[in-house]
Amino acid sequence: MAEKSKELDGLKKSAILLVLLGPERASKILKKLDEEEVEQLTLEIANLEKIDEKTKKTVMDEFGEYIKAKDYINTGGVEYARNLLEKTFGPEKAIDIIDRLVSNLQVKPFEFLRKVDVSQMVNVLQNEHPQTVALILCYLPPQAASQVISELPESLQLDVIKRISTMDSANPDIVKEIESRLKDRLSAFTVQTFSQVGGIDITAEIMNNIDRAVSNNIFEKLSERDPKLSDEIRRRMFVFEDIVKLDDRSIQRILREVDSKDLTMALKGSSEEVKNVIFKNMSKRASQIIKEELDFMGPVRVRDVDEAQQRIINVIRKLEESGEIIIAGGGAGEELIE
Repeated sequence: MAEKSKELDGLKKSAILLVLLGPERASKILKKLDEEEVEQLTLEIANLEKIDEKTKKTVMDEFGEYIKAKDYINTGGVEYARNLLEKTFGPEKAIDIIDRLVSNLQVKPFEFLRKVDVSQMVNVLQNEHPQTVALILCYLPPQAASQVISELPESLQLDVIKRISTMDSANPDIVKEIESRLKDRLSAFTVQTFSQVGGIDITAEIMNNIDRAVSNNIFEKLSERDPKLSDEIRRRMFVFEDIVKLDDRSIQRILREVDSKDLTMALKGSSEEVKNVIFKNMSKRASQIIKEELDFMGPVRVRDVDEAQQRIINVIRKLEESGEIIIAGGGAGEELIE
């Protein structure tokens, strides 16, 4: 019996969509879900009967509407998305799409800040309480948050980093109040969703993206005020010198992805220990070429070395995210068993 579109619930629609997307794309989606969701969807897929063409079209059309609406939201906010969708589908359909999208995909608070110029944001935030600044930055991408922190007054930088590290949840009423106030000053849309924010890992990710000089200054002051917290943040970070902690197979995998010019520039500012580890995992010919380039390179800007090292760190992070290498942290759960 064919699936009737009017009888489809969210779970069944999701199962049908995964089937229509095909195994490769479906598997990428399932990897991002928790075990219970995967189990429910797998069972639903197994129980699917024949899907008629009308049902296929209904599910794919709805999926297309979601994608279009989400793109509009990311471009200009909820009101912008609603206006465009009204022109395309009419007011009633537009409201329905937006309501379902906001409910299902949970657009985060402070999303409008992603489109605000950093300098403008800094001008506003530098007059806010450090706890308020910390809360707001937890909702921004780490790279954007690091830019803001880098431009804040030094006295505020330290307070904000410490508060992000010790923050574990956000009160919905407080988030709503802060977001509403900022919206009046900076942007025009607000959608609420409240979840756990902050923590050491977020701080480490932000600090990984901050300029080295700013980062060193923050750590120097933080070490004086709270050495335990400073050490914990450093432990969660991965810096270029940490390559010596990786196993040979991981280093060899990284070297296959790294641009040789970046590697040479990065090694210009590294310790002999790092150079030895890198050269050990390269062919004799390749290592000799880089050694010769280093000998003839001459003085280089610290900024160029930092940028080359950061690009290599980005490669390492991507390989870790894909599961091709493992960066062992300090927790018991990160220990490896051969």
